Amino acid sequence: MLGKNRIRKICCLQSLSKLNILDLHDNQICRIENMSHLSELQALNLAGNDISRLENLQGLDCLTELNLRHNCVSAVTEVDRLPRLQRLFLSCNNISSLDRLACLGESRSLSELTLDGNPVALETWYKQAVLRCVLHLKQLDMKRITDEDRRMAGVQARKEEEKKKESHKQTIHKEKRRLVIRNAAQQWEGVRACLELPPTNGAKEEVSPENSPAHSPAQTNGLAQEPSPDEPRRVSPGSGPERPPAGTENRLRTNSRPNSPRDPKLLEAGSGSVQSLSLSDSHLAELDGDTLRLFGPGALEALERGWGVQTASAVTVIAFRYISFDAIVPTLPRIRVKFPNLSHLIFLETNFSRLPQLAALAQVRRLDQLTIHPEGNPVVCLALWRSFAVYRLHHLNLQRINGQEVTMNDVIAAERVFGTLGHIAATETPRCRLLLLLEESRKRQLQFLLEGRGRRAGLSPEELRDNGKLVGEGLSRALFNYPSRDCSAESLEEGTVESSDRAAMVEQYLQELVRRASDTNLKGEALHKLWPSMFAEMVRDSVLEMRDRAAFRQASLAKLSETK
Repeated sequence: MLGKNRIRKICCLQSLSKLNILDLHDNQICRIENMSHLSELQALNLAGNDISRLENLQGLDCLTELNLRHNCVSAVTEVDRLPRLQRLFLSCNNISSLDRLACLGESRSLSELTLDGNPVALETWYKQAVLRCVLHLKQLDMKRITDEDRRMAGVQARKEEEKKKESHKQTIHKEKRRLVIRNAAQQWEGVRACLELPPTNGAKEEVSPENSPAHSPAQTNGLAQEPSPDEPRRVSPGSGPERPPAGTENRLRTNSRPNSPRDPKLLEAGSGSVQSLSLSDSHLAELDGDTLRLFGPGALEALERGWGVQTASAVTVIAFRYISFDAIVPTLPRIRVKFPNLSHLIFLETNFSRLPQLAALAQVRRLDQLTIHPEGNPVVCLALWRSFAVYRLHHLNLQRINGQEVTMNDVIAAERVFGTLGHIAATETPRCRLLLLLEESRKRQLQFLLEGRGRRAGLSPEELRDNGKLVGEGLSRALFNYPSRDCSAESLEEGTVESSDRAAMVEQYLQELVRRASDTNLKGEALHKLWPSMFAEMVRDSVLEMRDRAAFRQASLAKLSETK
């Protein structure tokens, strides 16, 4: 018994090889040492010292009890070298993590353990975690371990195992997703090369389509740009990567953004709520809460699947990437029907290149926000693209375009730019040409108006005038139309037939215009030749009729009487 003696070092025990119990509590010892020869020691009390590490415990083969309460121990080591240890007291130390107790699982003889007073004891599943680590434990913190405690430990162990499996599954899915998006990016680069889209140069800033910055001259139409990821390569999710040629790699490094981070509405995924709807080597469709993300042309197949009413109603955002806009256009009517609560469309690298393409979005029932990223969408570089979108999509009641709010001033300015042009197109274009330009619903509306069937009995002149004005405004916007073009191979023949019919109609229309112009010119030339003689005859007839004024007056009065 050497407790409370201000001992600073364990020493001078060489001659005590038969010692059974050693009590050194409440001293100033900082290190366990010089004890490996005490092979018959059964109890060691080092409580109330300044020991921070468990070390030099080899040789204590008979030790059954080790007391290290009120020390500075932060990690438990070498306990597995004590083959007969049954009781270990570690209360009131600095053990903060269950990982620092890993070696306790290797001890087969330990039955009593105290860890109260340590930060680790404040963990929610502390008891269950310790029991899962030390299987033969009978007492923990001086309390008996019950069957219920062991059952709860088993339940927690299964939960942890399932959690690890789910984490591993998500890791694999994330890697698959990354490779698929990269392959879709490479496919898009091939399409871009064929379409000769202008490359996107310069460093790009990160962007969130939902929370995109306000429109300013320093940015491209109110939308910043994203940083470039590693070079995209065509990689199968189940195989190793194939390195492309150096030139292609550099070009892809510059132009593609398959793994742009921090874009919550378009790219960021991997949480437990993300549901993969369609996944292949080169396309991905996933549903993340209220956001449907589509990467690659094949992802459009997800729009054809059977959607539950509740699931479809929850979708408010659809994001397209690496898909040609002309391939998206045929799906817009289905999008309108399947997703009644859709309020935000995002387009990134979809070859949005012309103003008429914006008119195709008029098929959507309702749209609060529209985001067209500058990357891969040359239309954003056009000066009037935003004004045209405000004018043409006026009926959708757009509130924000590329993160910038649509104000009444924007609406008035767009009306000034395109309203006159639309009015002239609606009033001066021949009827046959109007029917050719308009969609089916607008064609029926125009026929209804031209045939006069819209004039219901009982309408006042003011109501008729207002109705005509509304119809005229709708038609003027509808004339800025972008026809649906199905890019699928199945409809190629149908598209060819439609193009030939359209060409024949245009040719017939032009021939009719030429014939009318030719007839008008011939009549003008004939009139120019005959006019002198015709004018002379008209003057002569007038003079002869007025020669007898009384008779001429009488004849004129008779004609006037007959006309009444």
